[in-house]
Amino acid sequence: MTTKSILNPDFFKVLDEDTRELYYGCNQEWYTTKWQRLSGCGPTVASDLILYLFYRTRQTNLGMGLISKKNCLELMEEIWQYVTPTMHGVSNTKMFYEALFSYAEFKGFHVQYRFLDLPNKRLNRPSFSELLNFLDEAFSKDTPVAFLNLCNGDEKGLDRWHWVTIIALEYTENGDQAFADIIDDGKIKRINLALWYHTTSKAGGFVYFTT
Repeated sequence: MTTKSILNPDFFKVLDEDTRELYYGCNQEWYTTKWQRLSGCGPTVASDLILYLFYRTRQTNLGMGLISKKNCLELMEEIWQYVTPTMHGVSNTKMFYEALFSYAEFKGFHVQYRFLDLPNKRLNRPSFSELLNFLDEAFSKDTPVAFLNLCNGDEKGLDRWHWVTIIALEYTENGDQAFADIIDDGKIKRINLALWYHTTSKAGGFVYFTT
């Protein structure tokens, strides 16, 4: 198996200073309103991507220790003003990357983005090897990947109509098996990416940002 990942997953460690509980990445359940908690997976994942880039390039005033849940939520609320869900959430990659690019520009943070869409029609989708190459390229640049899943297919470890953050990939040489480590609900989880790709019945997509 070939393994690729971001270099510093510990950048995602978040400390709840009240309970002393440790989380990985941002969690949409931390938002303060019911609507944000219901629809906020897109801006939450956008916050993950920005948080990692801030730390990696040291363009942050969050300190170099563990980020606090409070500071993490402040970042999430700020990004919400740009990556703002509609009644259908953040339902495509274009809506995600254009909004997050605007936020980065506002912060004076010069970034580039790449995306890979999987259309509804299977015949129009990139091959699975193209998807693996896209993720491999992202990790070679030390950047996490935003993943939009509109239908989880037979992969029960994913929620439908949901964004998560991919931080690692493990796959066989021929690409018939592939597993991804994702950040979701403040935890690191493993999903069968190959199973998702071959059984999802709706569109999906992937986005990453680099400096």
